[in-house]
Amino acid sequence: MRPLILKCPSCNGNLAVERITCRSCDISVEGDFGLPALLRLNRGQLDFVEVFLKNRGIIREVERELGVSYPTVRARLDEVIEAIGFNLASSPMPAPEDHRSEDGRDRRVVLEELRLGKITPEQALKALSVIAKPNRNQEKSTREEPEEDPDNE
Repeated sequence: MRPLILKCPSCNGNLAVERITCRSCDISVEGDFGLPALLRLNRGQLDFVEVFLKNRGIIREVERELGVSYPTVRARLDEVIEAIGFNLASSPMPAPEDHRSEDGRDRRVVLEELRLGKITPEQALKALSVIAKPNRNQEKSTREEPEEDPDNE
């Protein structure tokens, strides 16, 4: 059996399913049938979904297998989510708080934008310098306090 083609080989338009047949009893049903959302994905998106599922959604494993960065995996995942009909704006997946810059960008996204030349090094430094790092200053100060305490001498 040949794989299902979803795009017209002539114009690349979406193909419609108008007839389905049971191979056991040879009954056919005709109509205008919609395709499941996952079948509307292009080949690259389907390949990504396969890798994503195989790795149980663990982004680091997807990064490793595909040889791409975290922002690239997130971008591809967002592309798939939108392609199957979900609105990302209504349900954003925020990065952990300590990986976000003041303007809401993920630390890895800032670094990827710098790598791709989308922002200047100065812009990257500014964005990265405002990333909140709670508890790191507290941990440092609690480690230093016993050394400075005169009662411990």
